[in-house]
Amino acid sequence: MNFIEKMKEEAKKEKKTIVLPEGEEVRTLKAAEIVSKEEIAKIILLGKEEKIYSLIKKEEIDINNILIINPLTSVKKEDYAYKYYQLRKGKGATLEESKELLKDTMYYGTMMVYSGDADGIVGGAIHPTSWTLKPPLQVFKRREGIKTVSTYFIMIVPDCPYGEKGLFIFADSGGVPNPDAEQLAEIAISSADTAKELLKVEPKVAMLSFSTKGSGKNPIVDKVIEATHIAQKRRSDLLIDGELQGDSALVASIGKRKAPGSPVAGRANILIFPDLNCGNIAYKLTQRLAKAEAYGPLVQGLAKQVNDLSRGCSVEDIVGVIAITCIQSKILK
Repeated sequence: MNFIEKMKEEAKKEKKTIVLPEGEEVRTLKAAEIVSKEEIAKIILLGKEEKIYSLIKKEEIDINNILIINPLTSVKKEDYAYKYYQLRKGKGATLEESKELLKDTMYYGTMMVYSGDADGIVGGAIHPTSWTLKPPLQVFKRREGIKTVSTYFIMIVPDCPYGEKGLFIFADSGGVPNPDAEQLAEIAISSADTAKELLKVEPKVAMLSFSTKGSGKNPIVDKVIEATHIAQKRRSDLLIDGELQGDSALVASIGKRKAPGSPVAGRANILIFPDLNCGNIAYKLTQRLAKAEAYGPLVQGLAKQVNDLSRGCSVEDIVGVIAITCIQSKILK
């Protein structure tokens, strides 16, 4: 049984409710059909009923057992708008502005999760990450001890001897554009906790750079070194090391030669990139060149669960992320 099948089987036990704010999108509807029929989760679709029914008729999709809610006509729209206003009035929000925002399906879905009417939300199949993450960042609290909300990809590389038999976390690959040393340390710590809680593996975290243990000199290397020291000091229980080049992190013989004595070199299953350029490029290249499965951007650091989707995602990608979201929401309870 592969990783995603395990996630699906685990999700079936949880009976979580996941809201999909892009209910008027065909891949989302097809994924909702699969999730409902396989009883992976209960699904709520957001959108205009007439548009959704037109699509399912055209595409021959069966969503008879799935709840559809139109935020424009919902009986809870006023309640959610008032709750949002109460949360954001200190930031200058007005009640009228809040009512207008709640017409947007992502804001509406976020308030459903905040109010306990759903366990998690998955969006981004046809929207940029900023659309998916802005409402949850405004509404959901951070996990205890975490200031930096970040994203990661679960990468599954076929026939790969590295990492956890080809299983990796790449972070941050979709969220924080240019983290400072403190933020980078938090991304490393969050990713390690994700590996333990979600993947059930011992995290071995490599702080990546173009330098290994002083082989290169540059301020961007210094940032990685500082972040490594912060993370090690804050969480001495974790295996975190850097700065390491990619081959030093993954290949045992090279790690031993370039970073002798490192507890991570040649064994890393979590790769922390120095900025979003590196992380995003790396996951897309790995996905295409190595024919890897890529699930994400998945979100870590919030007290409620939201996950983003790549706009290039497939139906099966959406199903997989929904299953993962169910497990994450269980962890956050």
